This record gives sequence, C-alpha cells and structure tokens, in this order.
Amino acid sequence: MGDLEIRAAVADDIPAIVEMLADDPLGAQRESPDNLAPYLAALERLSGDPNQHLVVAVREGRIVGTLQLTVIPGLSRKGATRSIVEGVRIHADERGSGLGTQLIEWAVAESRRQNCQLVQLTSDTSRTDAHRFYERLGFTASHVGFKLQL
Repeated sequence: MGDLEIRAAVADDIPAIVEMLADDPLGAQRESPDNLAPYLAALERLSGDPNQHLVVAVREGRIVGTLQLTVIPGLSRKGATRSIVEGVRIHADERGSGLGTQLIEWAVAESRRQNCQLVQLTSDTSRTDAHRFYERLGFTASHVGFKLQL
C-alpha cells in the first residue's frame, strides 16, 4: 500500500469521515456535518463491538477514505460467517487513484483473516459507477436488497 495506512477510526477522525459521507448527492440529504454528536456516539458503540471495524485510509497524515466492515456469524451456509462492507467513501480528490480498490482489498483480506466465507455489500441503485467498480473487483450483483425506513 506504499504511503497508505489503513487503521481503526478514532474520535478525531469523525469530522473528516462525516465530510466524506456527506460529499455526494445521496449523503448530502442524510448526513449532518454540523452536528457530530450522533456520529461520536455511534463510534463509541462501534468501538465496543469486536465485530465492527470502522477504518480510515490515511495518506501523508490526511484521511482520504473510509469504510465499515461488519463480521456476522450465522447459521445459513453451514454456519458460515460473512462480512458486510458499508459506508465506502473516497475523498473527492483521491477518486480514480486506486484507493477504493485498496480499501476493498483490505476489507476482503480482513474478512478472510476473520474466517468469513462471504463478503457482501449493497450499493444504492443510482450509483452505477460504483456497481461497475464492485463488479471489476469480482463482486456479483446476485441479490435484490430491500430496506425499511424506521
């Protein structure tokens, strides 16, 4: 990874993470960089759960990417453990640099290390560029996802 460090996120990283989460048309509608309290509370919950891995990619002391990896033990698939990749974001000036590939490769390697048999993710139907990106990395659009807003 050369000059790139992928490490666990800490409270001081939250402003940069939220900025990236809000830096697209979908995120701009649902994120609130003006109030970091709910994000800090979420980080505290995540940090207390060994199956949650919120990470940041740091280059030259600057946060340039993030993702969350969740490890889920299960019964289906003969008791398989799976992982879910969520909240993948790359800083605007790093897009197209290969950083997204490095982050996903990290998530797949960490999933293997955690003895997962499957890595899954969802992507909003409007994110067609992201769909092509994930397919290039070997992911298959094999399921239809459903969400219920509460």
